[in-house]
Amino acid sequence: MRFEQTFMNFILQHQEKHNRTYHFLILMDALISAAKHIQHYYLTGMLRGNLGLTGTVNVQGEHAMGIDHIAEEISLHYLRSSGRVIHAVSEESEEMILMDAEGGRYFVYFDPLDGSSNVSHGLPVGFLFGVAKRNLDGPEDGHLRPGKDYIAAGMFVIPTGTFTLALKESGTWRFHIDDTMNFVKPIGVILPEDSKTWEFSFNEANRCSFDQRVQTWIAEEERKYAFRYLGSLAGDFHRILSNGGIFMYPAIVSHPNPEKNRPHGKLRLMYEAAVVAFMCHEAGGDAVDEAGIPILEIQPKEHHQRTALYVGSKPLVDEIAQILRG
Repeated sequence: MRFEQTFMNFILQHQEKHNRTYHFLILMDALISAAKHIQHYYLTGMLRGNLGLTGTVNVQGEHAMGIDHIAEEISLHYLRSSGRVIHAVSEESEEMILMDAEGGRYFVYFDPLDGSSNVSHGLPVGFLFGVAKRNLDGPEDGHLRPGKDYIAAGMFVIPTGTFTLALKESGTWRFHIDDTMNFVKPIGVILPEDSKTWEFSFNEANRCSFDQRVQTWIAEEERKYAFRYLGSLAGDFHRILSNGGIFMYPAIVSHPNPEKNRPHGKLRLMYEAAVVAFMCHEAGGDAVDEAGIPILEIQPKEHHQRTALYVGSKPLVDEIAQILRG
């Protein structure tokens, strides 16, 4: 018989090695329990009738699906029950969610179901989260944290059963769910240096709406790499972490319908862009916004702040960042 190291054993050893408390283990157990529960509802959703539109519009102005609400309720239940979260920011809730945890130590920013439009097609979706710690040395102001202040960020790709976690200054690790529903077999993730495997990933339908400098750069570079685009940040970024390359969601500045322009970008900073930027940074990559500013350096001004995103292998990100800054 062969036994693989479980995630909880891995994270326990990590905490002990760095002489840290077990509070983070309790939080991670809550997040993993939420992800498993969401995956269960994804797999049984068609039978339950939870995969269709609810007829409501969420805080982002997007039509909400039944499983969006289910995923958020599941996540909030486990975060509250952990007793370790001070407040949370969710894509599905307009206001910051106070947890009233007396012994709270963490702020959690999460998207409970990234790419939910893929659900009805049986395609992968994601559960993304970033974690920041409260100030333990003085008064806590409760302000929103930039990505550089996260202590961890991760994503579950559902229903494939993969979980990727980045720990501050400790690398990025990938786990796979086994037959016993445990995440096992930690594998360190480093973006490959060999450009032969690199991929380009972006929404081709928006190409002509990008900044002209970005269009020109794409035209010059894309023939060198394979093109892949799933339409789910978690799924597309999962491939980039494995194969290298770049995922792009540029600002939309010249759409034929001016109402569809997104000059500041479309992705949410705190629970989408900063999460993948943190994971990518720990895997040896980088991420910038439409001005070429590192995503991890951006101080959020509000909970649902939007941003453009260029994330992936450092040589490609550095190249487009230089053009954007210029």
